[in-house]
Amino acid sequence: MQDVRVLLTPAAFRGVAGTVIDNNPGMAEATADRIVMEALKFVVAAARFPTAKITPSSVVDEGWHALILHTHLYRRLCQNLGRFVHHWPERPDVTRRDVRALTRTVAVIGQAGHTVDGELWAGPDTGLLSVAANCSHTPKPGGCGPINPGNCASHCSGGGQ
Repeated sequence: MQDVRVLLTPAAFRGVAGTVIDNNPGMAEATADRIVMEALKFVVAAARFPTAKITPSSVVDEGWHALILHTHLYRRLCQNLGRFVHHWPERPDVTRRDVRALTRTVAVIGQAGHTVDGELWAGPDTGLLSVAANCSHTPKPGGCGPINPGNCASHCSGGGQ
């Protein structure tokens, strides 16, 4: 199992974790580090298994957002993984919620060779951590938001290159 920290330089990792902290005042550095690590695992799994219908937890999504905000790092990360992993957010909507999505995502991350930090992969009703990220991701066709109408589920896969 590869340590996903090596996917970024130490300075880049600190920068992304700093963005998580900036968006969540008072968050401990160790918590932000955990969130970024899980976001990296998610992106690795999405790139490796582009047809898998996976989605991040709301806590891990905070880390994914922070990665994306560092556009040069995110582009390089995706290039190194061989595939760009798109993010098309949707407004949260409980009618689109797939209760098996996180279980499926954790399994795919395991297939990619990583063990998840279970506390950060809790569902929206059982999460122990609150974060600023407030978008949802529908890992099944039919749930669509204004960003990518008609094709919303594809952001949870590896997308195009």
